Amino acid sequence: MDRTTLTKTFIALMAVTAAASAIFTGVASHTLHLTYALALLALAAATSRMKVKLPGVDGNMSVNLPFLLMAVVSLSATEAIVIACVSTVVQCWPKQGGKFKAQQIVFNVSMMAFATSVANLIWNSGWFAKATWPTEPLMLALTTAAFFFGQTAPVATIINFAEGAPLHRTWLNIAQMSFPYFVLSAGVTSMMSVVSHRFGWQAALVIFPVMYGVHLSYRMYFGKAMQAFSTPAMAKAARSGV
Repeated sequence: MDRTTLTKTFIALMAVTAAASAIFTGVASHTLHLTYALALLALAAATSRMKVKLPGVDGNMSVNLPFLLMAVVSLSATEAIVIACVSTVVQCWPKQGGKFKAQQIVFNVSMMAFATSVANLIWNSGWFAKATWPTEPLMLALTTAAFFFGQTAPVATIINFAEGAPLHRTWLNIAQMSFPYFVLSAGVTSMMSVVSHRFGWQAALVIFPVMYGVHLSYRMYFGKAMQAFSTPAMAKAARSGV
């Protein structure tokens, strides 16, 4: 099977898996919180356009994860999945004059729908409620881990199918660059959750300038890394897997 067929098959599989998991999770969805959901949707969509290019990888990362995590821990499964999917479409939408890439959007939306569904299932797992010890930090850590593996593993796999890059090395490269951001997002989500319980959904607005600052820091850091990767020696080392 050639690479193009492998890539299209994997995208189709991701779409089917995402649809099945979203329906399964959405059936058990609890009460909707439309005002909070709209606020998180606006913030997630806005920060999804704050993207940084990952060096050595054909992909980018946006800084909307804390708002996606807040959707999982505060809203219904249906609302969380819709927010993740809409913000992903906004993230992937080409700039004026850019080329529309339907396959890329389908893959990214499917990936985020699946990751959000799994994260929601973990957060609402019944066995956590039966535990006699504090579980919220563990729940949030596992929920964040679902997003981490739900995003990095499919991206590494499709790069492997499309370009032939070693799967484990590609995943490690993506994981090393994005892991600190996921840890930061979990911490921000934990603080935002505590504050929002007291002050309401408006507390989420405070996080927007914080994530803008994170975006600027990552853009500066990865910009320097991109310059390093552009040198002949680094490009040769990346191709050889050193």
